[in-house]
Amino acid sequence: MPVTVLLVDDEPLVRAGLRAVLEAQPDIEVVGEAADGAAVIPLVRRLRPDVVAMDVRMPLLDGIEATRALLRTVDEPPRILVVTTFENDEYVYEALRAGADGFLLKRARPAEIVHAVRLIAEGESLLFPASVRQLAAEYGEGGGNRAARAAMERAQLTEREAEVLRLMARGLSNAEIAARLVVGTETVKSHVSSVLAKLGARDRTQAVIAAYESGFVAPG
Repeated sequence: MPVTVLLVDDEPLVRAGLRAVLEAQPDIEVVGEAADGAAVIPLVRRLRPDVVAMDVRMPLLDGIEATRALLRTVDEPPRILVVTTFENDEYVYEALRAGADGFLLKRARPAEIVHAVRLIAEGESLLFPASVRQLAAEYGEGGGNRAARAAMERAQLTEREAEVLRLMARGLSNAEIAARLVVGTETVKSHVSSVLAKLGARDRTQAVIAAYESGFVAPG
């Protein structure tokens, strides 16, 4: 079964470019398009895409509010890939906080776009560690988020789970974490799953954001 994608961007040329890149792949199918976040929920309910590639800035309903609405109202929501012009945009950080699974720059090369969609569809997160650290340092609360601090304290992560979360925040994959800790990949997957469950995080992206917001990991 191909990975199905819904494109959401108010610029027709951007949608056309993304469609051309993605539909050149035999395992990816663009099932629909929308020019604004306000159209996302009915289209997702009708088309059931695996991935929504969504612009973060749109005139009626931006990608942040559209992400929140999707996760709040749609059962088994699709994975959300924010597509943005500027990686240091506060909107990007807010979209990640809202529940987006990662972000992609509009100037990305075709191979990077395809890789991002496949990665997101597989349930992985698309984070650029340096960019996320910069975003967290500039727009995050630097440990000042009381709710995030309380949630981190309640999680009661084990020493190894805490170590895994710190490595996740640095952008390491499961295989890289396994090599760093000299354990098996399945062991790392088990630790990651436990971290997500304890934090109530949808995926790795949300766990990393929680780590920054709570002050568990310093963004600098």
